[in-house]
Amino acid sequence: MEKIERARESDYPILIRIWEDSVRVTHDFLNEDDIVFYRKRILEEYFSAVELYVIRDDAGAVAGFMGIAGKKLEMLFVNPVHFRKQYGKRLAAYAIEKLGVAEVDVNEQNPFAALFYKKQGFRIVGRSETDGEGRQFPILHMRLKD
Repeated sequence: MEKIERARESDYPILIRIWEDSVRVTHDFLNEDDIVFYRKRILEEYFSAVELYVIRDDAGAVAGFMGIAGKKLEMLFVNPVHFRKQYGKRLAAYAIEKLGVAEVDVNEQNPFAALFYKKQGFRIVGRSETDGEGRQFPILHMRLKD
């Protein structure tokens, strides 16, 4: 049975690989320079700024991960080979039920992510023209329904 646990720094190489593989499938609005830019930021800043959790498959391999800061889900990525196997849903449920997450930001250009979070009980409460880095990627701000 899969399990969710805190990530270790030794997990970072597989986490960044999952991030990149997932982004290449789901974020077709990013070009190669964008991916290189964000990969560097994630490794140098973002991973250490959040509480990272991994979900492991039955064989013990990392199937996906999430990063949480306070009550906000800052990142959630699943290895594309595990898409549609409920790993993302289980991570989100854990974040909400066990860790008190109530907010998430989503790239507007990734409608599948917005739909995923709507199905988890989030609703859009705002929008920003740029992402947290000031780049021209609009962000939808979502919060759990009251």
